[in-house]
Amino acid sequence: MKNFPKRYVSLQKNLPILALFHFTFLHSRTISSDDGWPKPYTPHDNISLDCGSTGNNTDLAGRSWLADSTIYLDRSNKVSVISSSPTKGDSIPYRTARLSRSQFSYSFTVTPGPKFIRLHFYPTSYQEFNRSKASFDVHIGRYTLLRNYSAALTADDLKSEVFSREFCINVDDQKLNILFTPNTRMPDSYAFINGIEIVSMPNNLYYSAEDDSGFNFVNQVNPYHILKNQALETVYRLNIGGSSISPAQDTGMYRSWSEDDEYLTNGERSVLPVNLRVNPSFSVIPNYSSPVSVYRTARTMGTNKTVNENYRLTWEFRVDSGFTYFVRLHFCEFQVEITEPGDRVFQIYIDNIVAEPQADVISWAGGRGVPVYRDYAVMIGRAGTEKKRNLSIALHPAPAWRTKYSDAILNGVEIFKLSNDGNLAGPNPDRIPIRPPDNSLSPTTMPQNKRTTIFPIVIGVFSGYAALSLLCFLIFRPKSRVEGSGSSEGSSSRYPFGSSLRCPYSYKDYYSLDGSG
Repeated sequence: MKNFPKRYVSLQKNLPILALFHFTFLHSRTISSDDGWPKPYTPHDNISLDCGSTGNNTDLAGRSWLADSTIYLDRSNKVSVISSSPTKGDSIPYRTARLSRSQFSYSFTVTPGPKFIRLHFYPTSYQEFNRSKASFDVHIGRYTLLRNYSAALTADDLKSEVFSREFCINVDDQKLNILFTPNTRMPDSYAFINGIEIVSMPNNLYYSAEDDSGFNFVNQVNPYHILKNQALETVYRLNIGGSSISPAQDTGMYRSWSEDDEYLTNGERSVLPVNLRVNPSFSVIPNYSSPVSVYRTARTMGTNKTVNENYRLTWEFRVDSGFTYFVRLHFCEFQVEITEPGDRVFQIYIDNIVAEPQADVISWAGGRGVPVYRDYAVMIGRAGTEKKRNLSIALHPAPAWRTKYSDAILNGVEIFKLSNDGNLAGPNPDRIPIRPPDNSLSPTTMPQNKRTTIFPIVIGVFSGYAALSLLCFLIFRPKSRVEGSGSSEGSSSRYPFGSSLRCPYSYKDYYSLDGSG
């Protein structure tokens, strides 16, 4: 049986505060931002289309968006309407839209292989096109991406005016056609689109290779394979314990990574360690799998063995019922005390079912500082007429005899909905009884899980001054309150930043690891 070593605070009392200030100042930007570094992956197809625009445009991140033209647009039925939206400021591609009460399509010449398809929407009233009348289907070949879709209800549910939907489709030939069809059962219905992205991805980033043995299908006997004839929709992509990552900061595929706080349902005692020392070594998975910054931050359960053994670190995600979901969990051990197999072993629960009884990242990766991921499939059934259910991911320490430290770690999460016989369309959200009028909303608001706000440099400067003020407050605050930050219960939530401690060094420097606080 492995015993927990006793380690107590050995540094000067103000050193944790100084370290915390050092991290806070750095964290005004994403940890180890990949800005300026060569991207690990260069997509062969990289199309970004500003629908309705008569000229090329550049967004705030410097990405070029092509003008809407007859090269891409098939207007053989009826000419669709181009109308400027009332968006204020430079919100590409949301300033213009392509709208029509009849069917229309876009056709793109691409290379065969898997692609990201991103559809951007700004649902508002465009001249004679009422916001509530937008209801339409979206098809790509044999795949139904959206059916009787109300972008307005989605925006209301997200509490955001603009948003995007991301899909993954394997293209067999050199033509990719996106078909928009208004709902024929709704009078005056129309279809619209503000922006389209088509970006290539590596062949086996998400799709299974032909010789792949498959991955764990939770609560099922046979493993799961993602076949080339399946379509996927990205529903969540999170940088656990870290800041949001904008499309420009991705590995070349323009994916967005959100913070995880919104989805954390049981993690008030969790700790957010940060890796400022070890450069991740991509010896197991490709370096384009996710940005380096995903593997420099994490969320762990905390440093109190007794507390950790009596709760599960849990995230919950609302998903459409009646689909199978593909869950990818990203891991990287970088804390100095975790060096050998058996140091930190934990259980992974998906939808309240044990998906991994003994997760050991060091054993999977072969060492510290080596990123890995683990894939799982889970079926989310439908009970009665329910539209949605919660899909939960939870971590819990392995039994004490199996692990040196009773803890768990997670760096990133990706969740995809998998098509059923070519269908990815789910139900619309329920209508919100009272909604503010269109002109009372800010069109530049971005949904937290879909688009990352680009902060001006002044915010970073302000963060530095705020952190400096907080440093002075912490150093000169009454002694009894500072000493009280080390709880006898081992809580990691005693720092004044909120419920979780961001720790740029090893957590062994600050707390005992045997439950004594």
